[in-house]
Amino acid sequence: MAYETLIVENNEFVTTITLNRPERLNALNLQLANELFDALAEHDQDDDTRVFIITGAGRGFSSGADLRGGSASEPRASNSPGLAERMFQSFHDVEKPIIAAINGWAVGGGCTMTLLCDLRIASEEARFLLPFTRLGISAELGSTYTLPRLIGQGKASEMVLLSKTVEAREALEIGLVNQVVPADQLAQTAWETATTIAGFSPLSVRMNKRGLKQGLHSDIETQVRYETLALSVLGKASDTQEARTAAREGRDPEFKGR
Repeated sequence: MAYETLIVENNEFVTTITLNRPERLNALNLQLANELFDALAEHDQDDDTRVFIITGAGRGFSSGADLRGGSASEPRASNSPGLAERMFQSFHDVEKPIIAAINGWAVGGGCTMTLLCDLRIASEEARFLLPFTRLGISAELGSTYTLPRLIGQGKASEMVLLSKTVEAREALEIGLVNQVVPADQLAQTAWETATTIAGFSPLSVRMNKRGLKQGLHSDIETQVRYETLALSVLGKASDTQEARTAAREGRDPEFKGR
């Protein structure tokens, strides 16, 4: 499928999606949101994809909702509920891991979309800003749920209520990102992380992602039941048998996703 606002590339079971509106610092509009939804949904069902990387073209990750708007003939571009809902839908049901490679400014929705990813790797040049109170609007993309759980209520309140800019090193300290690397190492680090995950059993990776996500709003008894079910299903999988055989033979397993 051809995209106007994204660059989508697949290599070695890793699909990299680059937000490609560099002239607008990859600002989000409904066209980009719809294309992102389609790209993630399509490749989530593709056996050639085991891991996603999402990054931005040019000098920024994403400046958030495109407040410029457009002409009557252009796709609507605003911080409307429709845009926020579509962006959330893009990530919500994806079964495969998503790594955000944050190469510059991540503002508003450009920041909150990374909270829906499984791992966040930031360049030293990355900056994070949630300017909702400054703009007189509400936080979105489920960030009032995800952000406090990620960095704690106090730091979340600081970022949202003060519209405070958080630099990369502080983002690492408070748990907003998993890793910070020099700008010229970001793409390689994200790639190495993605290929490491892609080298594991795809079924195991998906079921563990589902368990971690479900655990955010579940109780321990429910999670133990899920884990027991997952162990039973995975125990019968061909990949699990391959892992055991490879361990006995002293070689790396070759997983097929079955």
